[in-house]
Amino acid sequence: MDQEELEREFEEEKANLKVRFILITIFVAIVVAVIASEVTMMYYTNRYGDLNKIEKGTVVAENKREKNIDVIAETLTSFREVIDREFIGEIDENKVLDETIKGYVNGLGDEYSEYLTVEDWEEFQTVALGNYVGIGIYMSTDKNDNVVVVEPIKESPAEKVGIKAGDVIVGVNDESVIGAGSEYVSNKIKGEEGTKVKVTIERNGEYLDFDIERKAIKVYHVETEMLENNIGYISLATFDEGCAEEFKKEYLELKNEGAKKIIVDLRNNTGGLVEEALSLLDLFLPKNTTTLVTVDSKGNKDYSKTKDPQLITEDVVVLVNEYSASASEIVAGALKDHKRAQVVGTKTYGKGVIQSVFMLEDGSALKLTVEEYFTPKEVKINKVGIEPNHTVELDIENQIDTQLNKAKELLK
Repeated sequence: MDQEELEREFEEEKANLKVRFILITIFVAIVVAVIASEVTMMYYTNRYGDLNKIEKGTVVAENKREKNIDVIAETLTSFREVIDREFIGEIDENKVLDETIKGYVNGLGDEYSEYLTVEDWEEFQTVALGNYVGIGIYMSTDKNDNVVVVEPIKESPAEKVGIKAGDVIVGVNDESVIGAGSEYVSNKIKGEEGTKVKVTIERNGEYLDFDIERKAIKVYHVETEMLENNIGYISLATFDEGCAEEFKKEYLELKNEGAKKIIVDLRNNTGGLVEEALSLLDLFLPKNTTTLVTVDSKGNKDYSKTKDPQLITEDVVVLVNEYSASASEIVAGALKDHKRAQVVGTKTYGKGVIQSVFMLEDGSALKLTVEEYFTPKEVKINKVGIEPNHTVELDIENQIDTQLNKAKELLK
């Protein structure tokens, strides 16, 4: 083969390699094939605005971005040439592409934006609807990316074996997951119904092992109790689909039992669907009252308002803590701003941004932070949190719920 043929073959191969990474340009240009169905999970929203007007294949990148994509494509092509020539292992083309796109999105440096493979997206939808197989825990991460159990779900496998709030997950199936983050730990714990997983936790300096059977988890969104002095207590565990309607039903039952005042417990509620939070606020505030202010990447503001006549007129106290996040902060912030409720507990988590989901034709998705939200008085939430009207720490040593006691005192 002469030099000219070699050069021609090289250019053809280079062009082919570029095609393998064409999805990167699709993502950077935000090419949207189909807008996701209106479902998202614990920290996310189903508000897509006019995104369905974006046509498939539309390129909105500026020249600078196009040049940046060219550099990336050329770099990846160079890498692939070396890999094809030197690598002794098998190459899974789909995995290479998925990991390449994940790396690009991770490079944005936003903890809530991510690329979801087809499998990731299916699980994402399942969890958003509150129907999933697992051990049944709500998780969060500390500043070192260690996974902390916020709370075991009622009657879940985790609760039954003795997992408790505050436990730090340090191992899964004898693999250390210290500092691995919630996504990695969740992927290690999940599996088929009926199978077992070994979870190692650290509790007060002691390491404990639990063999836990994975089961279909039933999420109890709302729990109620009638307290002394005709105080109705309503605990909301998460803002999954349908929880606002469930809350309304439970409230009406408490009212029929004689409730004159209401405590809403949002402690350890890490959020969920923003639309559910707005539907919940509809119950507490007069029609056409501002409940949320959102700001997009161009600085445009949008004001969410209540749509229905006010149902709940009783005095209200809302309980929050450091694990009350996202949708919980929307509810607490709005009720506090409008002086509709007193907020008791400790400062909330501080998750005040909204993600939208962009779908590709193969069923994978890009979850991207597109808006920041504020309380009705435009008080910042993200990275700040909601300050309670009454800051009260739990008396853990004596196992006294001082926060609930304060709420009852305010309503007495």
